[in-house]
Amino acid sequence: MEPAKSNLVKGHSLLSVVSSEPIEPGKGFKFSSLDHAMGLHTVHVVFYYESNPFHEGPHSLDMDNLRIALSDLLNEYPKATGRLTRGADGNWEVKCNDAGVRMVRADVSTTIDEWLRSADASEEQDLTLWEDMPADPSIWSPFRIQINNFQCGGLAIGLSCTHMHADLTSATQLFKSWTEFHRGQPLTHHPIFNFSATNGRSSRTDKTKTTEFYAAKSAVETNPVKMGTATLRFSDSAIKKCLSQVHSKCTSVTPFDLLVALFWSRIARLKKPTDGVKHSLSFCVDLRKHTNMPVPFGYFGNALSFSSLSLDAKELLESDGLGNVSEHVHRHMASHKNEFWSALDWFDMNKEEGAKLAPPFRMYGPELTCINMEHMIDPEGRSLMFDAMFKKGEKPVHVSYHLRNVEGEGLILVMPSPEEGFGRIVRVMLPEEQIGNLLEDEVILDLDPTVLLKSS
Repeated sequence: MEPAKSNLVKGHSLLSVVSSEPIEPGKGFKFSSLDHAMGLHTVHVVFYYESNPFHEGPHSLDMDNLRIALSDLLNEYPKATGRLTRGADGNWEVKCNDAGVRMVRADVSTTIDEWLRSADASEEQDLTLWEDMPADPSIWSPFRIQINNFQCGGLAIGLSCTHMHADLTSATQLFKSWTEFHRGQPLTHHPIFNFSATNGRSSRTDKTKTTEFYAAKSAVETNPVKMGTATLRFSDSAIKKCLSQVHSKCTSVTPFDLLVALFWSRIARLKKPTDGVKHSLSFCVDLRKHTNMPVPFGYFGNALSFSSLSLDAKELLESDGLGNVSEHVHRHMASHKNEFWSALDWFDMNKEEGAKLAPPFRMYGPELTCINMEHMIDPEGRSLMFDAMFKKGEKPVHVSYHLRNVEGEGLILVMPSPEEGFGRIVRVMLPEEQIGNLLEDEVILDLDPTVLLKSS
């Protein structure tokens, strides 16, 4: 059963939305090894709009106008409308049966501006619809949508799904495709469900470090602690100013490198480290848009790889070391461009054809993990998520991403900002006692970020 909502969010009108055309009988989809590995996590995305675009349309009711394009979109995404079942090998797969996606409508008794200023991260989860998978998922919907109407006339749409079905890019692309259908525009990227990870790449990947990294991650058990979350929006001008100060050390440092170095070093200070102690940061990188990686951007599933960078405490915490740490991050990202396939290699080499896959494990943790979303920015500086417009010219005012079942030291997510340019949004999830101290950090506050949706 879905958890109760806060006093500000009142849900009602639960329904299912099905595709407008029936799926061919017997159709189904298998999951990759990496898909199965992500099975402990769920993906939740919330898009905020200043007005409700569904008031305009052929029908008098906005929900009827909303469902027209969504039903047509679901014809393109049968993997989202099917239900989970066990295959002959015991692994999860999707049985396509036109069961549709669950949807609920909710009213929020405040304005969007006030919500973003004063609501906390746990309250934001009330803008999404979710129910953990039951023992028998044959009638359980793995994709869910919540339509939230604010007092100001604004709208927030929450999309939730299992991480086994889709990563952040896939979930965002599904949503953006919905907006394109609604505007009568052709899809920028048609979904691709069956993709061979071995096509067009070398088999010379050195698996030694990769095997050690993933084997260690799969074996670790963490003690759950209460996590806190905060979202900080940094302006284009603030990032440019800071970059100008570190470019004397490394001219190639990017906004991503800079912000990762900033938050990694400031979080490390909260733990009162001692000299000689190594600090590790895991990086989660999307394989799409890497020029030497033949992963199409429309691939719907998980196309991720993880790697790790370690620095000793002295180097990480030097008072004038931001440029130095930024350079380490930049070099790490550049040096691993040819090794990102190793994630798929590791999972594939740890299963046999027809065998049941190993149980999923926490891919986000136990060490501090950073998610890179720079691939969401196109060559002209536009970002995928803020280009999701139901009405031409009306972009989302904010987009939030949340991953559930994150444990260990926490998560740093660096994503584009609606301001475009060098502006970025950083969403941080840390053990609750660390979040408050981080938000009072003078070095971070010197960049004058706008703080949104912080933990209470």
